[in-house]
Amino acid sequence: MHDRKRHDGQDNFSEVTKAILGCCFEVINTLGSGFVESVYRNALVIALIDNELEVSAERGFGVVFRGRKIGIFIPDLIVEKQVIVELKSCEYLTGEHQAQLINYLAVTDLSVGLLVNFGKRKLEYRRVHHPAHHAACDHANPVPF
Repeated sequence: MHDRKRHDGQDNFSEVTKAILGCCFEVINTLGSGFVESVYRNALVIALIDNELEVSAERGFGVVFRGRKIGIFIPDLIVEKQVIVELKSCEYLTGEHQAQLINYLAVTDLSVGLLVNFGKRKLEYRRVHHPAHHAACDHANPVPF
């Protein structure tokens, strides 16, 4: 899955996010809900690699303020060097989870992120766009915020 350009020159994230979500559904259908995030992350890494997707787990990025590094943030996964995947195992996704992912997108300058919750029997997810790239996020699977 290395060709990510449409014929019109725009990045085609839907193919990548669809493949990632397919792997997420495989993981929750196999493991069910109730595990901690690290269990889902480890299983998802295996599923992504088995589906021939390039994945980077817990790579650190510096946060800079006025030219000085003030901290490091570590997203759960980056897939195909294009999509941040932030995993949760909680009762409900919240606006704070979405804000966290938006900040990750801003620091990395990546365009698209997936917020995925394995905490319920039914997988919850949100596709979120970089604020400078899109005005709003997709609500592929609406969750209460």
